[in-house]
Amino acid sequence: MIVRKLALNLAIIAAMALVSLSTARAEALKLAVTTSFANSGLAEILLPQIEVDTGLVVQLLIVGTGQALALGAAGDVDAVLVHSRAAEDEFVAAGHATHRREIMYNDFILIGPSDDPANAGRAATGIEAFRAVALDQAAFISRGDDSGTHKMELSLWADAGLAPIEPWYREVGQGMGAALNTAAGMNAYILSDRATWLNFGNPADLRIVFEGDPALFNQYAYLPVNAAQHQHVQADAAARLEAWLTSETARGLINGYQIAGQQLFVFNATPE
Repeated sequence: MIVRKLALNLAIIAAMALVSLSTARAEALKLAVTTSFANSGLAEILLPQIEVDTGLVVQLLIVGTGQALALGAAGDVDAVLVHSRAAEDEFVAAGHATHRREIMYNDFILIGPSDDPANAGRAATGIEAFRAVALDQAAFISRGDDSGTHKMELSLWADAGLAPIEPWYREVGQGMGAALNTAAGMNAYILSDRATWLNFGNPADLRIVFEGDPALFNQYAYLPVNAAQHQHVQADAAARLEAWLTSETARGLINGYQIAGQQLFVFNATPE
């Protein structure tokens, strides 16, 4: 009995040692990502496999694109994954990132009341859909948080030659999921990325009222923070993560991620 207990204790100690060794070998990497990426549910698919394949424990800081890039510029993260091309190009030009690498895309869609009182669904373009909402002064929820989605929304209003104002237009300063909840509660229009909408659990009386305009293309890109500006940044770890995100393994997981039979993202990374 004593021998059996001793053997069992030794086995437990050995198992604990293996866990400790595995934990010691794991390397943490801080990645700033958009709320739309986090709300999509894709992270829960990718992160466990990233740790298995690379030994990297990716710690997500979930914010809007503007805040994600600010974290990168301050050296508070090792890399960012965002979706606002103009802001990304400025980030690289300022030397905050060594380069920009496209990873995947989906599209933006206009969500609204199922009866579409503004007739935005009859529009031929996204700009015309926004004009229809403004003409009707239908309730519209804006994220108002300097995110990639907010930047796209503002560009659509600008291209339409409009400056939306209260009371029909309301900025909430929140992430995509929270903003959709507000829109559902007010039965209002809102611009969303497709992935978050498909993963949204509280549609109420909302539906997609406009989609398909090429101008609503939504590209996600990876930007490793420049270690020349911040020596503590883990450039090697960021490079390993980039190699994984552009691998065939990533392609299979990203393209294979579906909700209700609909694909949320399309992998389009190319060789460096």
